[in-house]
Amino acid sequence: MNPYVAVFFMFVFCGVIAGAMLAMGSFLGPRKPNPTKEQPFECGMEPFQLPGGPTSVRFYIIGMLFVLFDVETVFLFPWAIVFHKYVTRPGWGMFMLVEMLVFLAVLIAGYIYLWKRGALEWE
Repeated sequence: MNPYVAVFFMFVFCGVIAGAMLAMGSFLGPRKPNPTKEQPFECGMEPFQLPGGPTSVRFYIIGMLFVLFDVETVFLFPWAIVFHKYVTRPGWGMFMLVEMLVFLAVLIAGYIYLWKRGALEWE
């Protein structure tokens, strides 16, 4: 038996269960619309404005920078595992160490550039 057949059946089973739960919720759930239930609720008080007001572009820039540096830092973990494995081979350990130092230098240079440009300042 192919090992992927079991994985396929697991995905099919999970899909059937999820679909059945959604169908049961829509068929068996109570439906009593009420104008009071359909009003927006904010801490028991009438909302003074609708949500979704203007958001500063700085918020999105800082979010993208966080994701960028976070994803780049994730590359350090597999490198550490491979470095530990190949450090005993002559020549490979020093090559991998220099390679990671270049990677970190580019990462730190980008961070310093953004810091000097003021991209990390929140106003």
